[in-house]
Amino acid sequence: MQTAPIKPIKPWFQTVPEIGPHLRWNEFFGNDLPVELDIGCGRGLFLFNAAVTTPDTNFVGLEIDYREGRRTATRLMKQNLPNARVIGGDGTSVLASMIEPGTVQAAHVYFPDPWWKKRHRKRRIFNFEFTHLLARILKPGGFVHHWTDVADYFEMVRGLMDDHADFEICPPPPERDADHDMDYHTSFERKKRKLGLPIYRALWRRR
Repeated sequence: MQTAPIKPIKPWFQTVPEIGPHLRWNEFFGNDLPVELDIGCGRGLFLFNAAVTTPDTNFVGLEIDYREGRRTATRLMKQNLPNARVIGGDGTSVLASMIEPGTVQAAHVYFPDPWWKKRHRKRRIFNFEFTHLLARILKPGGFVHHWTDVADYFEMVRGLMDDHADFEICPPPPERDADHDMDYHTSFERKKRKLGLPIYRALWRRR
């Protein structure tokens, strides 16, 4: 049985091999607007809402799951949003070699996979190397936003970021009531808050 061909949704979804070894934002978006990353964008609620409400900023979602990435990109394409894109592939490799140093205004890392089992924790995206990659790509004065519902993950991340010489701690944003079902920061936040679970938030600025 033949499967239906995958519809092209370029430029809203591109894979790392399609882009090539280097990302130059003025070529990627065709303008010089500031760029923010959503690392592990998943279903893309933050990416979509941010692109709509902040049209003078470009947003890039990094997503290793191509199916999730394409689904998010399809939504961006349907609204013909010019300032949002999804890149399919390993986000750490994008940060390590494709992005020019000091060219990103903010990095958002929301509800990363906690990899609960002890033997799997090495797969967590936040580690010593990742914090250095964030420092590498951020402009001076740029921000790292991190939210999670997992207390021990949050404490681990704070241990890495709070002690990093290139970052300073900032007051995190307060929790606010959502006006409707799409008014949450991410779909994970919506799910966890509806279950009555706490959300841990942190913010750091690049020195």
